[in-house]
Amino acid sequence: MSRTLALAEQLISRPSVTPEDAGCLDLISQRLTPLGFVCERIDSGPDTFRVSNLWAIKRSHHASAKTLVFAGHTDVVPTGPIAQWKSDPFTPTHRDGKLFGRGASDMKTSLAAMVVAVEEFLAAQPDPTLSIAFLLTSDEEGPALDGTVKVCEALKARGERLHYCIVGEPTSVQRTGDMIKNGRRGTMSGKLTVKGIQGHIAYPQLARNPIHQLAPALAELTAIEWDAGNAFFPPTSWQVSNIHAGTGASNVIPGDCVVDFNFRFCTESTPEQLQQRVLHVLHQHGLDFDLTWTIGGLPFLTTPGDLVEAVQAAIRTVTGLETELSTTGGTSDGRFMAQICPQVIELGPPNATIHKIDEYVAVEDVEPLKNIYLQMLKNLSKHS
Repeated sequence: MSRTLALAEQLISRPSVTPEDAGCLDLISQRLTPLGFVCERIDSGPDTFRVSNLWAIKRSHHASAKTLVFAGHTDVVPTGPIAQWKSDPFTPTHRDGKLFGRGASDMKTSLAAMVVAVEEFLAAQPDPTLSIAFLLTSDEEGPALDGTVKVCEALKARGERLHYCIVGEPTSVQRTGDMIKNGRRGTMSGKLTVKGIQGHIAYPQLARNPIHQLAPALAELTAIEWDAGNAFFPPTSWQVSNIHAGTGASNVIPGDCVVDFNFRFCTESTPEQLQQRVLHVLHQHGLDFDLTWTIGGLPFLTTPGDLVEAVQAAIRTVTGLETELSTTGGTSDGRFMAQICPQVIELGPPNATIHKIDEYVAVEDVEPLKNIYLQMLKNLSKHS
């Protein structure tokens, strides 16, 4: 068994359902400390939802050294019905060339690959021209309020300069390295309450139906082209996720109508621009409403440069694949890293089974991932 696979199994065996870390960060710290890393816990959150965060860094002695951060999370989503798993989700199990367990692909294999890649890199280059850091949290699968974002705030306040970041999210499709994320769309949600006047369905003249009032505005909002996207992002999309009105009785005109919606927006639009366009439509239709906004994350984009080229070259060297750059999918902690680091890439194993019953990673994908991280370290050290 490879050292990467062995460490992945050790991590999977720890039931770190968000926000629990279950000792994963201690295990990783024990591997990093002998390498010269200074390991610091920056835990955050209330006692009822305490989040474990690790900032570990080995600084290069070279004056011109740049800093690469490996970022990721030790927490996993709940298992779902354990009876539906073919083997215990926290007992690493091999079947048909696959390693099964919760977190196998999201993202404990990536964490193991990162640690072993750094061990091998420093064994070959004990005085590297590159500073190397780890930023790990147990709050990525949860609210993400006390995890990476808090560590980023602390690092920014200290004036810590970061240059490159690799997030170990599972980005690949068929084989490790066939797709990497060089950006993600932003996410912004709205909760709209359109106010009417409740009344008897037989006397509509004495009431005001908020559903009827909302309908034309809703039709207009669904038809808007918010932007055209760009070479890296599809156009911004607006989707309604829930509409609720009424008391449940068929003879009552509701007093209000609540609509939940979400933008997945690219770098061609700002939250402020999108908010103003929605408000313009609502006011234009004369609606009486309340509207609250929640920005879950801003879009980020890393255009081809040192990091993209180093990762592409590493994937080509290790696997022979020409990787695809993509900005599809949901959000990740890359959105927080991008606020303090100019170049952020996500790279991990195939993601077909993430969050599913019987989550697994193909064993044949494990060692190539470690080797890609290792080759990337070698490539980036040439730029420091």
